[in-house]
Amino acid sequence: MNASELRDQSPDQLREKLTELKKEAFNLRFQQATGALENTARMRQVRRDAARVKTILNEKAAGAASEA
Repeated sequence: MNASELRDQSPDQLREKLTELKKEAFNLRFQQATGALENTARMRQVRRDAARVKTILNEKAAGAASEA
């Protein structure tokens, strides 16, 4: 997931993406606890993608606040 791709999306789409990432992170944690997780690097990638989405949402909110 690229930051420039995320900046092109609307805030609603970003919130939807964040929800998906949180669900995936939960499922990965569950798999890790049961010993079924094969790709452990995916946890880190999902966590970073969620942080990236949150950062861009905050940037958009700050930009909208400064315009008003």
